[in-house]
Order: sequence, then C-alpha cells, then structure tokens
Amino acid sequence: MPKIKVLIVDDSAFMRKLINDFLSEHPSIDVIGTARNGEDALKKISALKPDVVTMDIEMPVMDGLEALQIIMKEHPVPVLMLSSTTQLGAENTMLAISYGAIDFITKPSGPISLDLIKVKEELIEKVISASKANLAEIMKKTTYAKSTIPSTKECSKIERKGQSLRPAQKSHANGKKIICIGTSTGGPRALQEVVTKLPKDLDAAVFVVQHMPAGFTKSLAARLDSLSECRVKEAEDGEIAEKGTIYIAPGGYHLLVKEAGARLKIELSTSIPPKSGHRPSVDIMFQSISTLSGYTKIAVIMTGMGADGSQGLIELKNSGDVTAIAESEATSIVYGMPKAAIATNLVDEVEDVDKIAETILQYV
Repeated sequence: MPKIKVLIVDDSAFMRKLINDFLSEHPSIDVIGTARNGEDALKKISALKPDVVTMDIEMPVMDGLEALQIIMKEHPVPVLMLSSTTQLGAENTMLAISYGAIDFITKPSGPISLDLIKVKEELIEKVISASKANLAEIMKKTTYAKSTIPSTKECSKIERKGQSLRPAQKSHANGKKIICIGTSTGGPRALQEVVTKLPKDLDAAVFVVQHMPAGFTKSLAARLDSLSECRVKEAEDGEIAEKGTIYIAPGGYHLLVKEAGARLKIELSTSIPPKSGHRPSVDIMFQSISTLSGYTKIAVIMTGMGADGSQGLIELKNSGDVTAIAESEATSIVYGMPKAAIATNLVDEVEDVDKIAETILQYV
C-alpha cells in the first residue's frame, strides 16, 4: 500500500523538524518535503504533488490563509492547519476551514518541545484521516472571498442570512422535543449547512457536540450565529435551554442535558473522563439525553472519523421515541461516525448534508 506523502509548511525550522520527526515515525507516512512560507508551499505542492499538507497560519511573505485559498483553486489537496489557541488564532482557524482546510491541530502553548509531544498522536491520526477525506465535497463547500468573523457581541447585530426550510409534513405535533447533533472532522461545514436552514421559531432546543479543543468552539458558535436565524451559542454550565437556540458544547467539557422541573438544564462536566479520547463526547451527550422521559428526540450523526455517537445512539433508541438521522457517504468529509452509526441498524434516515435540516423539520 503506497505511503501518504506529506508536505510540511512552517516558518519555524524547529517546528518543521519536529513535525517531520513525528510523522516520519509512522510506517504509513512519508514526509516528501518542507516549505517555509505559503509562496514556497505553492511551488513545492506543484512539484511534489503531496497527498496531505500540514500548514502554519502565521508565516511571512505569504501566510497560511492566503496560500490555502490559492491551493484550493489551483492544486486542491487536503490541508491540515496548525493553529494557535489565541482568540485570533481560533477565528483564523474557522476562516481556514471555510476556505477548504480539512481540520486543524493546536500548536504548542507551553514549553514548545514538551507541549507538541502531547499532540503527536493526534497529528498522525489527522494526517491519515485527511488523506482519506472527500476532497470533491470540500471543494463544493469552499469559499474563497476574504471575510471577517464577527465577535460574539457583533453577532447579535448582523442580519440573519439563513433561509428557513418548512417541512411538507410535521410529525409529533404535540409534546416536548429535543434535537441532538454529533460531528467531528468536516463538522463546521456540515453544521453550517444544517443550522442555517433551521427557522428561528424552531419548536425545540438543539444540542451539539463538535470535536474541538477549548477556545475554538466559541469562535465556531459566533460564526454560525452570524449566519443563522436561530441563536447559536457556546453552552454554559447551569443554563436553562430555550427553544430555537442551538447550544454547542465547549471544548474540554462534556455536555449533559438534565431535567429541571418542566424545563431542560445544561450541565458541563470535566469530572467524567474523555470517552474514546473525546471531551466533549457525542456518546456522553446522547446517553444523558436518553435518560429524559416524555420527549420526542431527533439524533443526528454527521461527518467525522471514529465511531463516537454509536454507543449513545443505542442507548437513545432503547429509551423511547427517537428518530436517528445519519449523513450520507456522498457528502461526508470523513465517513467514519455516520458509517458506524448506520452499522448499528438503528438509523432511520440517511441523507445528504443539504437535506438534513429538511428531514429534521419533518419530525419536529
């Protein structure tokens, strides 16, 4: 089986060497070259034709964002960004994903050599995942025009751009409803496709687990909020859930949904260990929702590597009135999580990502 050819792009010689050493240890990965800025990267991509590119965002001459846009136009290839954990770094990462990046790795924040060792396994896993990504679907959803990501305060002032879909039929017209969504690699694009089509008078709260580290989920929520009719926010511990609001689990915290009288309350937990390496975990969120009685539940699993959500789906289905929706292979950036969910034989609907909002609304 041919090795995955990787080009490393970073202005730091130390980082280039460290990433090279990490990736070269894996028998399936072949580092075929390095580049010190975006301009250098474009020449190397054209000449070497890598399967995956890892790229820093902040570089001299040509930064990662500018280079990424040109790459996706002229030499489309899966790109994995290296991002800082600052607010600007998180916002630039969301922008990079909208420009076509597959995923990202957070850069070291402490003693550089020690801190990067912590992300070694994640780096290797994401390079392998990126090599299998659905590039044709990424190209369909990619935007090239430069834009800015609004701050959370600015989001409330922006005119909502989402177009509501109205279902042809409504099931479960009476009773209490919950929508829960799990996603990972490729998730920000999939979430944008779905939540921007939900109407502001949605008769349910929506709970979302997107695999992301702390600091990045807030920027994701702000971006989605600026594009959606529904309010989109990062979930807070102890808050009461409101219909028509989409709550995104903060990176580093499990999101649990509990009953508080006749209403629902969000609990965020760090005391529960990561599940299959994830906190937040889709399984943990689904399991907490499975304990709620008297609710019609719609569970959605979209693009992502691994199998998070499948065990939780089994518990949800055993708990009562649940409709399960999985994203199709055709539109999944990585068909891991939806495939695992479908393998349980408990999924009711398999839909392309652009049809998922419409399908949700048929059951709300």
